[in-house]
Amino acid sequence: MIRTIPAASRHFQDHGWLKTFWLFSFDSYFDPENVQFGALRVFNDDKVSPGQGFDMHRHREMEIISIILAGAITHRDSIGNSEKVKTGEVQVMSAGTGIMHSEYNLENKELHLYQIWISPNKSGLTPSYYQRGFSKADKANRLLPVASGESQGVALFISANATVYLGNLEKGKRIEHSAEGKTKCFIYMTGGNLDVNGTSISAGDQARIKNEDILTLEAKVNSDFVLIDLY
Repeated sequence: MIRTIPAASRHFQDHGWLKTFWLFSFDSYFDPENVQFGALRVFNDDKVSPGQGFDMHRHREMEIISIILAGAITHRDSIGNSEKVKTGEVQVMSAGTGIMHSEYNLENKELHLYQIWISPNKSGLTPSYYQRGFSKADKANRLLPVASGESQGVALFISANATVYLGNLEKGKRIEHSAEGKTKCFIYMTGGNLDVNGTSISAGDQARIKNEDILTLEAKVNSDFVLIDLY
């Protein structure tokens, strides 16, 4: 079963310095029918103005993945990390028993990032932080695992029953993805148009998928997307 949610149905917030789409209930937005999808609790599509950002704040018991699409974010936290995460890089932070951090766009251009929260499969973890860069070639015409609770090549480890993939398919290219044994699968389109088992999704659209053993993904135009397996 594939349920599509069109881009126009995303919850939008404009704070001037922050323009964001919240795909699930978050902060002041609450919809009891849209709290989470399996262990996937948050997926925010954020654009942050130069010189702006999020002051020091606390997280606990959550696996947090940030994917930088454009610009760079400067991260500081209470366990001693002070890092710049740049375009093409992925950051994972296990909040565990509790971590404080701030995130700022200290560059002279707009920052565009996805921030994803996934519920951990263990509680009481020691907070941790990692980041890694991935090139456009790494994800060309394939699904590239960038964060995973399983052993997935170069993917950063998360303590969650999930794998986050990045995909870039050229027009006319098709790949198959085995979803057997996965309870749910989530796709968010960065750009382009993708046919998923006969269902069309375009930029800003979501597909929330259950009980599909094989996903056939075909690009109608050059397409970028995030796919998350939940199991």
